[in-house]
This record gives sequence, structure tokens and C-alpha cells, in this order.
Amino acid sequence: MQKLIFATNNLHKLKEIQYLLQEKFNIISLEEIGIREDIPETADTLEENALQKARFIYQKTQSDCFADDTGLEVDSLGGAPGVYSARYAGENASFDDNMDKLIAALAGHENRRARFRTVIALIIKGDEYLFEGQVDGIILKERAGKDGFGYDPIFLPEGFEKSFAEMDPEQKNAISHRGRSVQKLVHFLEDFTGIN
Repeated sequence: MQKLIFATNNLHKLKEIQYLLQEKFNIISLEEIGIREDIPETADTLEENALQKARFIYQKTQSDCFADDTGLEVDSLGGAPGVYSARYAGENASFDDNMDKLIAALAGHENRRARFRTVIALIIKGDEYLFEGQVDGIILKERAGKDGFGYDPIFLPEGFEKSFAEMDPEQKNAISHRGRSVQKLVHFLEDFTGIN
């Protein structure tokens, strides 16, 4: 089974990706290879952040790896929080802090349309590839559901009556931004490696 290092220290993301890639690839966490330092994320776009993280790990390990960056883009806020989604309420903000700030920022706004975007940067055999997934929806006025992470309790995907946090992992992963970008990654890797 092909090994791929996932350049993240986020256990929620790791579990989600391992679930999506199970039985096809052996996903190695940074902790498993002894990398515990913070990976730089200083770019202004999801694409550049994902590439920055993947390049950082590739330079350290010379192994096939991938990284992702995800942003929640809210129309009424000019696309914010976007690339700053994880630290919207400050550098050490919790998921609840970020949701509270977003709910407050949207108070009085009629337009609550938003989208989640995930960009995955893959480095394999020294070459770089990008895969993007997107899901449209709206921001709820209050939390709904206990599962998921990040902004999941206040994101209602288009065409559904449940927030991401009310869905079971299988349902969420079938339609989510990360699920869609990972599917593109999987199709590419299947073609590239001849695994399917």
C-alpha cells in the first residue's frame, strides 16, 4: 500500500482524510514521523498555503506528501474569513471563538451565503499538483449539531436541512469541500500509481 505523508498536526483533519482514503493509501501523520513543529502558513491564498506546507514537509523528508488548506468564504464579508478561517478570532482562538465572531459579524445581514473551499497540494516524485473542492451553503444564526469541527455547526450546505455537524461522517464526506478535493486526489493517485 502506497505511503503518503499528510502535512498536518490537526487530528480532526487527519481522521477525516484517513476515513476518506482508507484501504487505498497508508496515510502517515507528522507525529508518526516525529515532526511536531508548526508548519508555516504565511501566504494570502489557500493554494499558496497548501503548497507552502507540502514543500516544507517534502524538503524535510524527501517523501511523497500532501497538505491542504481550507477556508470559509462569506459573501457579505467580502470573502472573509477565507484564508484566515482557523484564526479568525485570533491566533489561539477556539472553534467556538471563531463561530461567535462570525455570527456577530453577520448580525443584521440578509445575505448569509457562503462556501467552504479546500485546496490540496500533492508532491509526488518531486512534482506538484493542486486539487480543489468546494461546497456552497449558508451560515446559520445559531449552532446546530455536535459532530464535525471548525465551523461545521453553523454551516448548512445547499440542498440539505442539516448542518455539517448534524451529519454522520459518511454523509458529510460525500458532499464536503474536503471530500470533493480528496476524491480528485484519489482519482489522480489511482491513475498515477495504477491502484484502484
